[in-house]
Amino acid sequence: MNTFSAFLIGGASSGSGKTTLTLGLLRALYNRGAKVAPFKCGPDYIDPIIHQKAAHKPSYNLDAFFIPEEDKLVRHFEDCCSEQEVAVVEGVMGLFDGYDRSRGSSAEMAKRLNLPVILVIDAKAVAYSIAAPLWGFRNFDPELNILGVVFNRVGSEHHYQLLRDAAESIGIKPLGYIPKDSRLEISSRHLGLTIDGSFDWETLLEYIAATIEKHVHIDKILTLSQKVAVKSNKRTTPSASREHIVAIARDEAFNFTYQANIDNLAARAVIRYFSPLHDIQLPSCDLLYLPGGYPEFFAEQLASNEAMKQSIRHHAQSGGHIWAECGGMMYLTEALITEDGISHPMVNLLPTKATMEAKKMRLGYRTMTLEGKALRGHEFHYSKLVKPLDEQSVIIFDSKGNPVETDLWHIGHIYAGYTHIYWGEGHSPLELFF
Repeated sequence: MNTFSAFLIGGASSGSGKTTLTLGLLRALYNRGAKVAPFKCGPDYIDPIIHQKAAHKPSYNLDAFFIPEEDKLVRHFEDCCSEQEVAVVEGVMGLFDGYDRSRGSSAEMAKRLNLPVILVIDAKAVAYSIAAPLWGFRNFDPELNILGVVFNRVGSEHHYQLLRDAAESIGIKPLGYIPKDSRLEISSRHLGLTIDGSFDWETLLEYIAATIEKHVHIDKILTLSQKVAVKSNKRTTPSASREHIVAIARDEAFNFTYQANIDNLAARAVIRYFSPLHDIQLPSCDLLYLPGGYPEFFAEQLASNEAMKQSIRHHAQSGGHIWAECGGMMYLTEALITEDGISHPMVNLLPTKATMEAKKMRLGYRTMTLEGKALRGHEFHYSKLVKPLDEQSVIIFDSKGNPVETDLWHIGHIYAGYTHIYWGEGHSPLELFF
């Protein structure tokens, strides 16, 4: 009977070292020639980009809010694991942190998918006392399978020996450690913050992988986390004739997409990627998809590309359809005002401006009903619109069912808003237009 290894990497808190361990394992397993499937718990769209760099394979989100039906969630996971040898799931925040107590947490996901948990804990400035929080993590939820612990920011072999003794004294397997290392500390300034095209990810990923190979018991993890392999049952979404063409923005400024969304669209339409930064003309298409990203970091370059802006305006004025999310919506406004107060002219299809001045973080899960379709998504941004909608035609709610002030613009064949919609299960943006 075939088996594969699968486990979730959960942190004692944000910043414990989940991403460093995940990236190191993904690259180390890739270097070994293993077929590895990367995953990210929650709605994050940045970590999966870096996962793909490490594993050379798309990373999928696992989110119980996006996919509340347990059978669909399990099927999604199994589909993505089909024909793989290892599934590495990076958790979100602290192990039990969810949008409503532990609902939506890494712990909930581990239980739903029957995955053992590797706990990552920051061991800087602590030794045997680590036994107390470890005991708490092991006993807080008896249904959770804690496979073992990896300690982060360990000062020496002697330090690790003290930590190992603490773990063993309460019955948790020590699975190695990540040493305190300035080169790994540098990585923490980049991971999860921005996708810097000039940053040397290959050198960093290889260094992290070598560190993990040396100090973490990878073979032991793979053996302890083995489970019966799923059948090769990768689904394809039924489509009519793939007669439609979807142009998707993808470059340094626009890159926040869920892989499941891309799979969904690819099964229903022909996809053509383009760059609002570097290209001068929009590809011929029926639907233009402008995802989120960091347009504020490239505002001057986007503003100076008049040919692309004109091409997008021509698409809209000729009856072309547009779906724009967060940064993509900001690009469609009259102007983007950066933190320094400079106004950069954008595409000018929405009668408002986006500003980064007096920025304030807004985030959370969102639900809405659009054209009779129940949609779920996530909002995370620092910008705001100078002129919001006078009257919302679509009411958007948070995870607890409370209405929020987030707007969804609908002008002609354009839909634009701050919410990143998860289209991985069921609906597609094509259904809104065709």
